[in-house]
Amino acid sequence: MTKPVRIAPSILSADFARLGEEVRAIEAAGADWVHIDVMDGHFVPNISMGPVVVKALRPVTTLPFDVHLMISPVDAYLDAFAEAGADTITVHPEAGPHIHRSLQHIKSLGKRAGVVLNPGTPAKMLDYLMDLADLILVMSVNPGFGGQSFIPSQLRKIEAIRTMIDKSGRDIDLEVDGGIDPETAKAAIAAGADALVAGTATFKGGPDHYAANIRALRGG
Repeated sequence: MTKPVRIAPSILSADFARLGEEVRAIEAAGADWVHIDVMDGHFVPNISMGPVVVKALRPVTTLPFDVHLMISPVDAYLDAFAEAGADTITVHPEAGPHIHRSLQHIKSLGKRAGVVLNPGTPAKMLDYLMDLADLILVMSVNPGFGGQSFIPSQLRKIEAIRTMIDKSGRDIDLEVDGGIDPETAKAAIAAGADALVAGTATFKGGPDHYAANIRALRGG
């Protein structure tokens, strides 16, 4: 099943003093989702934003909120992000004792459930989770900071997961996050990705450049 490539700008790279305006600007520029990176300073070495920010941004746009939780333990916060307006909630297998239970809970909240694989986490981790996953996110950098370089070894993982998704027959998005620019975007799409997270590459140059930046990531 071939899907159009969705672009999910990471607002971690936006101007935080103008966050609402930035979200409106990426919507106008043709973004498909808003990617929200939530970091706790414990699971990853950085602190970003919480459910209050998600709730504040929810009235600003109709775009789906793609919320990536880099927090541990994660289960205690699933309800809060669902209530704040997340559409997809994506969690790491390492962020709680029972990833299957975490995904079940996200689904019970009426949200799309995602699994994130860090660069060192194998595709095999998904073997018994495919029936619950709506999205699989491959990290092509180690999580925690924007502006890092794409790790080429993750292309093999993207290819392997593409095969797993196709065999499953399920409608699962395959998203890639980390070091995405027009060149690495091409490689990720060729490997089987159909959604790309891009922070620096989307927001560089300011709002007048966002539409061109997003087009470049799509390969146009």
